[in-house]
Amino acid sequence: MKTLFSLRHIALAAALTCVSAQADACTRVVYLGDNQDVITARSMDWKSDVATNLWVLPKGIARDGQAGPRSIRWTSRYGSVVATGYDISTTDGLNEAGLSANLLWLAESEYPQQRGSRPGLAISLWAQYVLDNFATVAEAVAALEREPFSIVTDKVPGESRLATLHLSLSDASGDSAIVEYIQGKQVIHHDRAYQVMTNSPVFDQQLALNAYWQDIGGTVMLPGTNRSADRFARAKFYINAIPKSEDPVVALASVFSVIRNVSVPYGITTPGEPNISSTRWRTVADHKRRLYFFESAMTPNTFWVDLNKADFSRGAPVLKLDLGPDQRNVLAGDALPRFQPSEPFQFLGTDG
Repeated sequence: MKTLFSLRHIALAAALTCVSAQADACTRVVYLGDNQDVITARSMDWKSDVATNLWVLPKGIARDGQAGPRSIRWTSRYGSVVATGYDISTTDGLNEAGLSANLLWLAESEYPQQRGSRPGLAISLWAQYVLDNFATVAEAVAALEREPFSIVTDKVPGESRLATLHLSLSDASGDSAIVEYIQGKQVIHHDRAYQVMTNSPVFDQQLALNAYWQDIGGTVMLPGTNRSADRFARAKFYINAIPKSEDPVVALASVFSVIRNVSVPYGITTPGEPNISSTRWRTVADHKRRLYFFESAMTPNTFWVDLNKADFSRGAPVLKLDLGPDQRNVLAGDALPRFQPSEPFQFLGTDG
């Protein structure tokens, strides 16, 4: 009797999905629409309140890599709107040139043990370094390939484990890159086709896992668990299945529906897999219209920041939008008028 899948295929699928059993459950996806529409969405999944607030950061800020006396130093060329983690790290953001950066968990990350002659960069500043310095993915990749710094990681606030992250980049042209550190070496995957990033396993293995599901076909069957490889397959299928509408309202609604589809319901825990966590918030960056949307799992409304209206000029004030504990503060519409002048948050650093 013929069945849709042979026992061999079922066994293979089970083996593939188990690879990612211990991954924190964030997802990033890029929509490539008609009329040069590019929209990047991500979910932030974490087991506890990540104490996120939104910030408007102008250009011209002098920064230090916060990795001891041999830290890399720079002055920001571009202003950005960012979402923080614990107000000590940039974990997500969009700059005024239309470049987006997203940090997601990757348990397999191994950063260089010896920095050698390279200056250091605390992992808390990794995404901000890119947002400050580059307008496009190609520019960022060309610079990162020269390895101008060594990433220095530190413990997650309130935990004993080290932060192990990988970085995704996307820009207004639709270009994408994934930057990982595997066995102490930087690995960059650069291609417009790299629309999706989740967590474990490493990115090249994610591509191999997704190829299996593409052979099956998303209209026949898609994996439905919270595991990283399953979310990757669903996100990849749906982001290319939704209509490529020229209506920005329709396009944004479609992208929101995809990132919600790969989110983890609030309060969900997975027995035996403590690192699979609830989705706490989602962001959607409209590169063409320079809008940065934020949606908290704890509030009924989606709101946004219009980067066209923000003052990113040198000497402009740093602005903060307080989202409250668990991002419970209720906001709607264009939230830029709700931002307040503030002292800049302090990036978490190390003594090197």
